[in-house]
Amino acid sequence: MIGEYDMGGVFVPSAVVAAAIAFCLMTVVRWSFRRFHFYRFVWHAGLFDVSLFVVLLWVIAVVTAMLQSPGVK
Repeated sequence: MIGEYDMGGVFVPSAVVAAAIAFCLMTVVRWSFRRFHFYRFVWHAGLFDVSLFVVLLWVIAVVTAMLQSPGVK
């Protein structure tokens, strides 16, 4: 996950791009959890949301690492 993306002449770290994607996915997942009243089973919604963001960010980092170096398993 070391690298940068060129967006219109501005170099953006790949971690920032991955975090933005994870945040967008998290908002969709949060919306669906709230829609189906999933949070009534969760003890602390704030901690759950932070852990959900960390897990999504980890998944995105692993997927992008696998896409950038296809020979590594």
